[in-house]
Amino acid sequence: MTRLKYLRRTALLGLAAIIGALALVACSDDAQQQQVADAGDVPSATLAAVEERGELLCGVKQTQPLFGFREEDGSVVGFDIEFCKAIAAAVGDDIDVRYIDASDAATRFTLLASAQIDVLIRTTTITASRDADLKVDFAQTTFFTGQGFAVHADSGISSTADMNGATICVQTGTTTEQNLADHFTDLGYSYTPLGGTSPEIQEAFLQRRCDVFTADQSDLASRVSNFDNPANYRVLGQIISKEPLAPGVRDNDSEWKDVVNWVVHGLIAAEEMGITSGNVGAMAANPPNTTVARLLGVAFEGGEVANLGFGVDPQFIQRAIAAVGNYGEIYARTVGDAVPRACTLNALAIDDSVDCPAGTGGIQYAMPYR
Repeated sequence: MTRLKYLRRTALLGLAAIIGALALVACSDDAQQQQVADAGDVPSATLAAVEERGELLCGVKQTQPLFGFREEDGSVVGFDIEFCKAIAAAVGDDIDVRYIDASDAATRFTLLASAQIDVLIRTTTITASRDADLKVDFAQTTFFTGQGFAVHADSGISSTADMNGATICVQTGTTTEQNLADHFTDLGYSYTPLGGTSPEIQEAFLQRRCDVFTADQSDLASRVSNFDNPANYRVLGQIISKEPLAPGVRDNDSEWKDVVNWVVHGLIAAEEMGITSGNVGAMAANPPNTTVARLLGVAFEGGEVANLGFGVDPQFIQRAIAAVGNYGEIYARTVGDAVPRACTLNALAIDDSVDCPAGTGGIQYAMPYR
């Protein structure tokens, strides 16, 4: 064999080996893609359970005005409650909601992990340690806030710089405890924590058994507005943490998380698009564009209905909007002027109707539903 023939044969053999290897890789990729697709076909145990019992078990706070509060007649009302209603409606028109008391911060994640509730919606902050350690997976943030402080109006306290040696009421089992400890360590200050449940620390503050009451600033604002003499108290402007509040579901239940997550995004998107509880029926009957049609699960000009396969039918967001309205409607109906929305993080990111001061403005933003 001449040297030229030998080189040609070697090159051909090498090329054949490369083609064979690429074919194996392609087959392997196809197999992996099929495995992913098959995994995505596994139905959610939680979604199936909700559908079978005809009832959503929603863990909520029942002690915080504006967000989750049990009225004297036994009804539970507030911002978080509306998202329970929206999720139930998304699953089906015939799904009821049972509100499970998750007011105790120390046991709320146990309720979720032990399947005593299907979803936890009770002013709960997303943190890395909770995600990693407590068998919880968080959906889209529903409310942005931060840890603040309330004081007696005659206290002379205007910031944490005035709190060295103070007694501070703080709810046990919350991120608030750790934030407080970290902040005072950074300041080099000492303080005396007075812990307990949410109602216990509020009562201690009203009885002046502590100098300062610390919690999410939105929580403090809602409480003070409901005190007998609100003018006797002040919510300070200082915030010492980021507290993004979001629904929580159990780990490793991605389809159920998808339903919860996209209901929240859908309600925000509805506000962006001008879809309300009052016009959603008309919008669905005659959608102005493909984006609205896709969100509401209807066809546009004779086209196909988009079904993204979350284990519920394509009209699930439409039902949620019909039940509770869009994000802005929920906010106005429950929180309202007690925690003004304009130019805060909870305003829409695309809202240009208000001229906000530099460094302020909304970040609520729906992910694309496509």
